[in-house]
Amino acid sequence: MQTRTYGDLFKLIQSLAGVGSFAPSEADDVANLINRRFLQAFNESPIWPRYFVSSEKRDILSLTLSGATASTSTTVNQNYKLLGANTTGGLNVYQGATTNTVIIYNTGTAWRVDIGASASEQTDGTFTVSAGVEQFIEADVNKKDNITDVVTFTARDSSTDSLLVEGKNFIPYAQTGRNTIGSFNRIFRKQAFLNNSAHEYEFFVDFTGANILNVVSTTDNAAFITYKQQFTPFTVTGTAVSDFTDSTVEVPAEFFAYIAHATYADFLRMDGQTDKAFAEENTASVALALELEKVDIISNNNTVNKRFSTYVNRQSR
Repeated sequence: MQTRTYGDLFKLIQSLAGVGSFAPSEADDVANLINRRFLQAFNESPIWPRYFVSSEKRDILSLTLSGATASTSTTVNQNYKLLGANTTGGLNVYQGATTNTVIIYNTGTAWRVDIGASASEQTDGTFTVSAGVEQFIEADVNKKDNITDVVTFTARDSSTDSLLVEGKNFIPYAQTGRNTIGSFNRIFRKQAFLNNSAHEYEFFVDFTGANILNVVSTTDNAAFITYKQQFTPFTVTGTAVSDFTDSTVEVPAEFFAYIAHATYADFLRMDGQTDKAFAEENTASVALALELEKVDIISNNNTVNKRFSTYVNRQSR
């Protein structure tokens, strides 16, 4: 997609203001106003093509452990993703999402949490666990098939620790090797918008990420997320006016005219020229509206952003 440079944007705003160069204090103010207007344009649509990601595979985090103290490794306190079934016994194996050497598995007689452990996938899709250093082990007399049902754990120092295991099905905003999610649009069980229809999940969002409702299978360890990337403001190194006018930081071409005219309108308001600012604001609004119209046309009735339901079926998605 096309881009312009930050230097070109800054020079255009100077030209609109009719000055050869802003004063250093003015340049810093204008830079702040540019980022303000950039954010405003970014928030106008959930499906700007530049920031829109369709049906990207992400890990479902199935467990959250907390309560480990200094007597054990506090590394245990983290979120965990489901790997699959244990080769021995068939019960689930979980791996730490932050520290992947923390493994939760069932030894065949009890649930156990180890650090420095590993799990290797076998040809049949199950996982073989190589034990590490035991941190917690199930102390319930009647052993449980699900770790979330365990009432008591014994810590490595033989004390009974208040380890809390909470079952969840959520997608965090950040995952290693992926862009950080800014806002969630839709969540599917399988890859969507490719060939066949895919089951779509209902979800709610909190500060940790998207919490999926009614996961089809308890063995599902991934979902496909349609989302908008996180906003990243322009960052220019240096404070001199020349640092702004010479900057090669990329500016999305679709936002260029809007940011220039809207920032100039803000500059006019700073100078008390409200009538001129109003006219310039209109020019900026028209520029942004034209870009939003392009998005609406390309999205073809918002197929990727909206679903249509009847009591009989849903559209292909």
